[in-house]
Amino acid sequence: MPETKKDTITGKAFDFKLFKRVLFYVKPYKRKFIWAITQTFILSFISIATPLIIMYIINVCIPNKDEKMLLYMTLTGIGVLILQALLQFSNGYLTSWLGQTIIKDIRVQIYRHIISLRAKYFDNTPIGQMVTRTISDIEAISDIFSQGFIVIMGDILTLLVFIIAMFLVNWKFALAVMASVPLLLFATYIFKNSVKASFQDVRTQVARLNTFVQEHITGMKIVQIFNREKAEYEKFTKINALHRDANVRSVFSYSVFFPVVEILLSVSIGLLVWKAGSEMFHWDVEAGEVTFFLMLTNMFFRPIRMLADRVNVLQMGMVASERVFRVLDTKETNLDNGKIEAQNISGETEFKNVWFAYNDENYVLKDVSFKVNKNETVALVGATGSGKTSIINLLNRFYEYNEGEIKIDGVSIRDYTLDSLRRNIAVVLQDVFLFSDTIANNISLNNSEITREKIVEASKAVGAHDFIMKLPGNYDYNVMERGAMLSVGQRQLIAFVRAYVYNPKILVLDEATSSIDTEAEIFIQKATEKLTENRTSIVIAHRLATIQRADKILVLDHGKIIESGNHQELLKQNGQYKKLFELQFKGENIILQ
Repeated sequence: MPETKKDTITGKAFDFKLFKRVLFYVKPYKRKFIWAITQTFILSFISIATPLIIMYIINVCIPNKDEKMLLYMTLTGIGVLILQALLQFSNGYLTSWLGQTIIKDIRVQIYRHIISLRAKYFDNTPIGQMVTRTISDIEAISDIFSQGFIVIMGDILTLLVFIIAMFLVNWKFALAVMASVPLLLFATYIFKNSVKASFQDVRTQVARLNTFVQEHITGMKIVQIFNREKAEYEKFTKINALHRDANVRSVFSYSVFFPVVEILLSVSIGLLVWKAGSEMFHWDVEAGEVTFFLMLTNMFFRPIRMLADRVNVLQMGMVASERVFRVLDTKETNLDNGKIEAQNISGETEFKNVWFAYNDENYVLKDVSFKVNKNETVALVGATGSGKTSIINLLNRFYEYNEGEIKIDGVSIRDYTLDSLRRNIAVVLQDVFLFSDTIANNISLNNSEITREKIVEASKAVGAHDFIMKLPGNYDYNVMERGAMLSVGQRQLIAFVRAYVYNPKILVLDEATSSIDTEAEIFIQKATEKLTENRTSIVIAHRLATIQRADKILVLDHGKIIESGNHQELLKQNGQYKKLFELQFKGENIILQ
């Protein structure tokens, strides 16, 4: 999935509005967040304690040979170190806990939002992009808390404490230590920009790599059928090389920056030693002060060295949050303003002057009107692209029609609550999707209200029970990803059982027999008869032999209904239906009746 311009890092170092929105998710954990910040403040001030204690011991306790005070200060120093270690553990655990808990909440919210999005959004959005937003981008948000904002705030505060302490103890030594800091800040700025660019490049290449692998593993059969293994391998090698190069550039930035920091640290220590040595000639300095500054110089450079890296982590987290919020802000959801619960409906369905376009005004349905009475079966026939599947999409409100009206039991489908509407409609698709789970769970979709007894009863009614019982584990047999362990016909039967067990008022069969062999079609035909019995049904079919018993057949062409009637009536009309029928059964001993 190539990153779009919208996905790239902006020049803005920090977006307060965006950060404020991220902080909104902290609200339920406000006390823990405040405690984490408090610990960070305490750690910043405690960090100066050990150098001060050592300076006091060297300057006071040792010259005065005060063993009691030496013991007291040593124990105090040990106590400070223990307290510091405990606070570091607590702070690290708490910030990581906050990050993981917050991304759990965001991930739940974004998944809930994704499943509410209408089909049009998924038509235009790559699956790989949605996976990235839901998993890796959200994971990056946790770094805002565990490695970003709180830690950066602590580092900056620690640096301020160190600077103030150094100038209070000896301003000359402080100036010597700080002499190389401007160079360090310049190097940090260069490093930050370099790493920012390389981080973005790495993310882009990771996305490309993930998308390529996902698509090609899913479509591996096509790759092998057309003998494209070598060509696709070469493509993968090139993408993988770009991914490697992006990471190498990132590593190069680190490899240059850290030695530069060490050199500048050595320069500061060298300047400090030179200044301390010249002061000692005049006996204007104490050994404790020199030791204090040597310790503090090492401690001072450590947070500066990490600051650039952490700023980039924070910025990457902010970029990830912007991407996630962009999905959350997507308005491609089905309006659910209906107030009527679709309970005890008969299933009478009516399309009245319906116009529909997927994009702009390229209408795929044009002034479509028809009615399906209670317990009636209506079949839709027509060439690919004639609008058959669009009718089904509108009935389920996967898409919204532009003009006209669709009613069930005389009530507009928009006046029903979305949940109750879809609860009364079951769809059996041509391409059956089964989850990597047991047959029982694929039938019930893990609905606790559907018992094993109901599943077995429905399977027997549809005619799937016998083949299920022959499988190892029977109803507990795992069909693997997309039902790969079952034949097309078996998957179709499972879909029929799934529809039957939910007992819908309206049944839709979308090309349900177009991809199966003749033997399997016999089972599907029996299942269809059972499934459509005493139920309002809409059947889409290419095989006209499967719909001859339909109460009404509608022939569609370029989004319009051009013929209507039952099988015999349409044959007598000598129109499009008869042409399709004769073409389909050409050469077969079929009597047109």
